[in-house]
Amino acid sequence: MSASRNLLGLLSALFLLNAVFAEAASEAYPLRIKVLTAETHAINAEAQVPKDCDFMNYSAYCNESKNPSSQSIMLVQDGEGKSYRIACTTDSRWSKCAPLPVGETFEAHKDKHGITIVYRDSKGKERKQLYQFLAAAPAPQSGAAADSQPRAAAPVQNSPAPASAPPPASAQGGFPEKPLPEKVRCNFSSTPSGAEITVDGRYVGNTPSEIGLSVGTHVVVFSMTGFVQWKRELTVAADSVVNVTASLQKTQP
Repeated sequence: MSASRNLLGLLSALFLLNAVFAEAASEAYPLRIKVLTAETHAINAEAQVPKDCDFMNYSAYCNESKNPSSQSIMLVQDGEGKSYRIACTTDSRWSKCAPLPVGETFEAHKDKHGITIVYRDSKGKERKQLYQFLAAAPAPQSGAAADSQPRAAAPVQNSPAPASAPPPASAQGGFPEKPLPEKVRCNFSSTPSGAEITVDGRYVGNTPSEIGLSVGTHVVVFSMTGFVQWKRELTVAADSVVNVTASLQKTQP
């Protein structure tokens, strides 16, 4: 009988002790945080800090002990409906920074440095991670307070294009767009080939070449070392086929 009483007393003491610990934990982490979104992206992916581990060069960056490699960002909401954007950075092999499962709720404690969240890792071990505040997300409003606040513009959503085309720029008060000048393909060749082609004083290639020219009058020059310069005035008309062929004459010795 006495042994049973001792066992019962021990169980009662353990129950009370667990209750005390649970109450202390709830006081230390009074917030209930729900994860709304979570993401992780790499940082310093292109410019990693070198591992200076030799005897002449040794710093905190040796073995990547403080080399940020990724950042986890989450949007969370507390029991009062306030939303926060928080983040932690993985800067060493011992970092426990990781995004928490979306939709789950965790105990947390907020202070001036950020918010500490208690969670369990993949092995079921309890972990604590400090997340820094990035920016406070707008909290939802309701009732008279919401009516007294200016309403934000509705977010733009992708929608099918309207059946009617938008009015031209001139009808909108701007200047009408000028149509691009029409280009006519012109074939240039010479005997011998390889002569430099200059159109209106601008080098455009060597013979033989097919070059697009705008409608109008242009000055075409073929030049080649050891040969007399060939120069002509060329008129290009719309919807025409232009072939320019020149027989270059050797210069007199």
